[in-house]
Amino acid sequence: MKQIISTTKAPAAIGAYSQAVVSNGMLFASGQLGIDPATGEFAGNDFRSQAEQAIKNVAAILEAAGTDASHVIKTTVFLTDMSNFAILNEVYSTLFTAPFPARSAVAVAALPKGGLVEIEIIASL
Repeated sequence: MKQIISTTKAPAAIGAYSQAVVSNGMLFASGQLGIDPATGEFAGNDFRSQAEQAIKNVAAILEAAGTDASHVIKTTVFLTDMSNFAILNEVYSTLFTAPFPARSAVAVAALPKGGLVEIEIIASL
């Protein structure tokens, strides 16, 4: 059985998917872009602004599921420019602290709506 997690504190899905799904005590969150849920627009045109908003969106989904960053097991980060990796680490550390979750960071050619970064998570409840 699965439970759909949805919150207005994170952007609504822009396709045929849910913000997150809980199944067997695990939270699987869809990738979060740096979109401000209040405006539906990117928080800024720069990487840092979008990464900060993506982290806020992840935190909002965790909260909606009744958990927090300390329960995140794995993250996957998609970047359109790997030269932003140092900025990613700075922003990432505002939500995630030691002991850190496992993480993959992947350079991609493009992201939806022209985003610069997308973050997805898997967490326990």
